[in-house]
Amino acid sequence: MVGNPLTNQGTLNRLLASVIIPAFPELNVTSSFLGKEGVTISFQGDITLMIPTMTGTVTSPEPYQMATVLVRLLRTQPLADAFKQQLETTALIGDITVRPDSRALSPYQFINCAISTVGDLVLNGTDAGYGVSIVGYYPVNSSLFDG
Repeated sequence: MVGNPLTNQGTLNRLLASVIIPAFPELNVTSSFLGKEGVTISFQGDITLMIPTMTGTVTSPEPYQMATVLVRLLRTQPLADAFKQQLETTALIGDITVRPDSRALSPYQFINCAISTVGDLVLNGTDAGYGVSIVGYYPVNSSLFDG
């Protein structure tokens, strides 16, 4: 039996997560603009399609995966209104980068993004949240392009 390998478990830094929008830098999001829920990434669909055959499966890797980035802004700051003004003008925001809450995990690059929706607004003075959903795609299986 192997003893405890004493592997360092790492550290999360809740202030590290950010969303960078190069085409609209006025929309960049850092921790000072976020509610406690911060930023959430949700991926949709499979990275590889498994096609059943008579005796097994055939793999068919996808070149991208759809994703939603939920940014929980504070409605009490001007950045929430900047997002409101942006979606009223054009919801198309281009590529974005999401930096996670751990230095051990590299940033995510999302392509061809748009503001998808704004969550429910509780306007009774008990919730400062302004949840903005951004949709785009995440490139995967890049070796497919090598032929």
